[in-house]
Amino acid sequence: QVQLVESGGGSVQAGGSLRLSCAASGNTYGTRCMGWFRQGPGKEREWVAQINTGGGTTYYATTYYADPMKGRFTISQVNAKNTVYLQMNRLKPEDAAMYFCAARLFTCRVPASPTSYTYWGQGTQVTVSS
Repeated sequence: QVQLVESGGGSVQAGGSLRLSCAASGNTYGTRCMGWFRQGPGKEREWVAQINTGGGTTYYATTYYADPMKGRFTISQVNAKNTVYLQMNRLKPEDAAMYFCAARLFTCRVPASPTSYTYWGQGTQVTVSS
């Protein structure tokens, strides 16, 4: 089992920045990819970004982004802390949503589907005012 805990959400004005964190614990060696998804009110959960995490094997920390996030969001990891970050810059009102961290047992694939992820955090709310 893997436990994921998100933090860093909050309220920001359009054009501002936030950094989300996802702390993983448990059997993280069994996972190969971690991602961020978001879900706005009345909307389906959509993929934001993902990164190969290797799970203790030799790997390349390849990153992937959904098109609306390219150039604005950056996903990164600190393996020693089992933590994945999502730096969000130039935020727009349409970025407002509940953001979820997730982990999957296999290397990342594009496009990312929520159904391919096994472990999920509880989410952290991001609000962007215009």
